[in-house]
Amino acid sequence: MRILLVGAGGVGDAIAKIAARRSFFETVIVSDYDLARAERTIAWITDKHGPQGDRFIAAQIDASDAAVVESVAREHGATHVMNAVEPKFVMPIFTGAIAAGADYLDMAMSLSQPHPEEPYARTGVKLGDEPFAVADDWEAAGRLALVGMGVEPGLSDVFARYAVDHLFREVDELGTRDGANLVVRDEDGTEIFAPSFSIWTTIEECLNPPVVWEKDRGWYTTPPFSEPEVFDFPEGIGPVECVNVEHEEVLLMPRWLEAKRVTFKYGLGDEFIGILKTLNQLGLDKTEPIRVRSTEGPVMVSPRDVVAAGLPDPATLGPRMTGKTCAGMWVTGTGTDGTPREVYLYHVSDNEWTMAEYEAQCVVWQTALNPVIALELLATGAWSGAGVLGPEAFDAKPFLDLMAAPESEGGYGQPWGLEERQPA
Repeated sequence: MRILLVGAGGVGDAIAKIAARRSFFETVIVSDYDLARAERTIAWITDKHGPQGDRFIAAQIDASDAAVVESVAREHGATHVMNAVEPKFVMPIFTGAIAAGADYLDMAMSLSQPHPEEPYARTGVKLGDEPFAVADDWEAAGRLALVGMGVEPGLSDVFARYAVDHLFREVDELGTRDGANLVVRDEDGTEIFAPSFSIWTTIEECLNPPVVWEKDRGWYTTPPFSEPEVFDFPEGIGPVECVNVEHEEVLLMPRWLEAKRVTFKYGLGDEFIGILKTLNQLGLDKTEPIRVRSTEGPVMVSPRDVVAAGLPDPATLGPRMTGKTCAGMWVTGTGTDGTPREVYLYHVSDNEWTMAEYEAQCVVWQTALNPVIALELLATGAWSGAGVLGPEAFDAKPFLDLMAAPESEGGYGQPWGLEERQPA
């Protein structure tokens, strides 16, 4: 397996660092628009694990150009293209991968376009519609596009598949619930606003109309931050208010799994929601370039890119961050014994541990872990397929077994939890 890793930012850097401990691949081509970032990742791996020979190679790439992605993939004989950049680049990388005859993985799907006339009633162009529109082409070519294989989507979808297959006779709701108690402080120890993940992606997810799926209704949307609920997260995180957010799980799970309802709710907090609403009111969430004065004359810039440039790079927050983040799947319905059942399947990532082990903050590290596991399953043949498929299209048990097994036994040493809850 020869992996073209597109992007050496926070998540891409963590993917390479996690992969460096594994032996299932021949080469990882760490590529980025900024070649120095790719070289920096490889230098860290060499420092921690010794010279890697041809196992890690740095390359420059323009992820916005499918022809460039194809060219770099062909140059290095890539068998798999791993997309680790923002979702606005999904389609060029996706297109470049199949043109190069390679399989493809990402952690987010192509962007949505809310319905212009009824934004909270109809879905318009949904997340992932573009890749799924050409699924037959991928299947005919015998190539696999494994989409949404991060943590959420990704691990959450694996949990959902496991619950449907092993824990429930009938599922009422598959509900992704994400929460954390992370705090970021400046050099003086004062708590500051600094999103732990790409603000570009966060704005996209949180200000678009959230999608909900119901068996008798199909996909529909609601206003941003709708249906707030307090969800109690494990391992000391505690109760966090969660709200509806647009996310890929809701677009993926109904394609393969039987459930009456599918939702995604994220623990944002009042401050974060207030800031996002302000950005929206000021038009700073927009992606269309506007004319702006500069010292070198007028330039065209995207307001959202300006916001992203003005905030700390999430990849650099680890040393100033404390706390844990939890990703999980809340499932309700009828258990295999015919009685009501409610469970929460989850994985918690502790920033202190991820920084000590990988010098990566916990949110990006937790996201990066899951595509590496998926790539190993594809390399060993435990997972296989063709077409455009989500994580829930595959047997969950090999993934969860490999994830939880100790490193000394060939696993990743990341136990996951299954918490029984009292049905309402």
